[in-house]
Amino acid sequence: MAHPTVLTETATVSTGTRTTREGERGPGSDFAELARRVNDAGLLGRRPLYYTVRFGAVGLALAGGVAAFLTLGDSWAQLLVAAGLAVVFGQLGLAAHDLAHRQVFSRRRPSEAGGLLTADLLLGMSYGWWMNKHTRHHANPNHEAKDPDVSPDLLVWSRRQARQAVGIPRFIGRHQAALFFPLLTLEGLNLSLSSFKALRGPSVKRPLVEGALLVAHFALYFGGLFTVLSPGKAFVFLAVHQGLFGLYLGSVFAPNHKGMPMIEEGTRLDFLRRQVLTSRNVRGGAFIDAFMGGLNYQIEHHLFPSMPTPALAAAQRLTERYCAELGIPYHQTGLLASHGEALRHMRRIGEPLRDAR
Repeated sequence: MAHPTVLTETATVSTGTRTTREGERGPGSDFAELARRVNDAGLLGRRPLYYTVRFGAVGLALAGGVAAFLTLGDSWAQLLVAAGLAVVFGQLGLAAHDLAHRQVFSRRRPSEAGGLLTADLLLGMSYGWWMNKHTRHHANPNHEAKDPDVSPDLLVWSRRQARQAVGIPRFIGRHQAALFFPLLTLEGLNLSLSSFKALRGPSVKRPLVEGALLVAHFALYFGGLFTVLSPGKAFVFLAVHQGLFGLYLGSVFAPNHKGMPMIEEGTRLDFLRRQVLTSRNVRGGAFIDAFMGGLNYQIEHHLFPSMPTPALAAAQRLTERYCAELGIPYHQTGLLASHGEALRHMRRIGEPLRDAR
């Protein structure tokens, strides 16, 4: 199905019986009915067995990767270990995501403790910085002025951003569709650098704790690399591991919103429509569920952020039917098709920059 590039202040949606200007219906009324149905289906309860098995498997994979690294020694076969650990790091990122949303524990303290250990110590990313950034994204997905995930720091996501772009975004924006996946290889390093910079900002509430955990992570990481491997092999291992890690994260997060409608300042959308219209689900069965950690059910995740991953498939069926009742566009596609939509959007958005040369 086709989607508009921007939702303007006069955007309309179909309610199933008539077309209304957004904001005419009572705020949250439509979502309240969906929430009642989801709650009645028992989809919001914790799933401790699922997370015990899932996190246990990721922990075993991490331990196995470290053991293989120590066993192989100074060998080019370590590049296979680097590739495997890139997947493990991606799964650690997904685990930190679920902990931040309190999908695992209902209480703040265990969620935060688990998030600090997983994100800062094991992954090398600030839990506090990322959680602050991700919370703002959830509140206003694809909002030009409020969603940090679509700020024009490097890429541009709307024609307005393209027209206003200067410096590096203007240069990269001309060919951003072609450069998108190469740039993703730097995402892992970008997350770590941004984490250290954020330690002096207000988004990190425990800078000393997070700083100590981040330093411990990189002391172990680089210490292990340059103790076991020769300098040349260590740098190649680092490039392969971090590059594939960034590609993995990008392949998980990019299909969720990239290429979906952008929201301009002043647009009036209730919570249900704001989350559904800007999100995309990815079909694909059990493999995609595991690969994307449940984020392939992005619409349902945005509507119910604390819902445990194994409940999302059932919530998807309820949500899709409910949106059909209201006439709200509900978009889902395959993984490759989702990337195609995102890349076509990026190429289309970059046209003003190419034409201006």
